[in-house]
Amino acid sequence: MKLCSIASGSSGNCIFAGSETTGILIDAGISGKKIEAGLNSIDRKTAEIDGIFVTHEHIDHIAGLGVVARRYGIPIYATEGTYRAVLRTKSVGKMPEGLFRPVTPDVKVQVGDVTVQPFSISHDAADPVGYRVESQGKAAAVATDLGFYNEYIKDHLKDLDALLLESNHDIRMLEVGAYPYHLKQRILGNRGHLSNEAAGQLLCEVLHDNMKHIVLGHLSRENNYPSLAYETVCSEVTMGDNPWKSGDFHITVAKRDEPGALLEF
Repeated sequence: MKLCSIASGSSGNCIFAGSETTGILIDAGISGKKIEAGLNSIDRKTAEIDGIFVTHEHIDHIAGLGVVARRYGIPIYATEGTYRAVLRTKSVGKMPEGLFRPVTPDVKVQVGDVTVQPFSISHDAADPVGYRVESQGKAAAVATDLGFYNEYIKDHLKDLDALLLESNHDIRMLEVGAYPYHLKQRILGNRGHLSNEAAGQLLCEVLHDNMKHIVLGHLSRENNYPSLAYETVCSEVTMGDNPWKSGDFHITVAKRDEPGALLEF
């Protein structure tokens, strides 16, 4: 399997996942031009993408969806609630007829030799999901925009080879920052985002000896730093009630505005 963050952050998200013969995008929250450039950097083309799986309708996840779908006729996979919300987002433009493929949490979807399983997440959106992707005995997941996690979430993140996990904010930076009170409460609430500490704690719950890649993503521009997210998560892993230290795993931070490395496993 292959996984690559084309862009990940509060200003735009797009993740490539797939196999040698099948490629999907999880979200298209950047421009079509940036999506094409990101895919080209890993020797792929937007025209070759077999499906776009949308987590939810916030603009940092769908900004380029309409352009890419119209230009290349790529099927769009999303929950019914999410797609209805996308249709109401005028900036995305008119969505092409016949490309929508509804997904249901916990019901697997087959695209080529890749199996995609949506799972419900808590976020202030219509019907948001994360995605677990499997092919040829390997598994990866993208889990961002999590207001909180529970046993259900942990079950869907078990036995992974690679995980892109939200590490959105540092709690202290958020609390003393310039955001208005209501926005701070939204981010900290059960339909908001995972803090660095919470990301590390969740990671401790799903680590195993064969985990090959951990990518921290969806960092806030205003309330986090890549180095702070990395150090906080690593500290949680090393100090947590588990047999591992952070150095036992390949942990990186996704870049906000440019592609990361192509992970192969």
